[in-house]
Amino acid sequence: MFPPPYAYGTVQATAPPITGGLVPVVNRIATDKPYVFITIDDGAIKHPAAAEMMRKAGIRPSLFLNTKYIEGQRDYFKALPVTVHSHTSTHPNLSGKGYDFQKNEICGNADFITGEYGKRPTLFRPPFGNHDNTTRKAAADCGFKALVMWTAAVNDGRVQFQAGDKLNRGDIVLMHFRTTFAEDFQAFLDRAKADGLTPVPLEDFLA
Repeated sequence: MFPPPYAYGTVQATAPPITGGLVPVVNRIATDKPYVFITIDDGAIKHPAAAEMMRKAGIRPSLFLNTKYIEGQRDYFKALPVTVHSHTSTHPNLSGKGYDFQKNEICGNADFITGEYGKRPTLFRPPFGNHDNTTRKAAADCGFKALVMWTAAVNDGRVQFQAGDKLNRGDIVLMHFRTTFAEDFQAFLDRAKADGLTPVPLEDFLA
């Protein structure tokens, strides 16, 4: 459906620096190329169409997964053309919680993903998007480069925008592993194509 990634030339970028011991919060990617980024959270529903849809579209989503949803499901997620990142162990609301609680949730999830998939995650997304400076410090102490938010989301087969009525270059799109995965993923593909954008891996801009 889309041209091969990097049809516009390979672009490598880095995350903003950690300052004051806090990871940077990234809401969108600054790029002058027509790129958009798809991220998929949780891992609760292992939809059988996911791998084929990703491969057919020729894109590599970034997953933010919880230990409680993916424990014992390594074969499913390793079969996907994706990069796996961290979303806490049990999916709590981190905002307002103490440092030790937040660090255990964040580091514990990172340790689990490292053991299961052989590579330590570099990006972190807090459940519900809720975070505070304690979250950012704990994420930095757990070795993360950035806390990743989003600018648009896909729910029930519809792309929903935080502002405007279309996707824009640099947008980070959120969806989830739900029963509506196929409808949601197709809605993202259709919207990206209609808006003239090519999905590319988020990791290449937050290396």
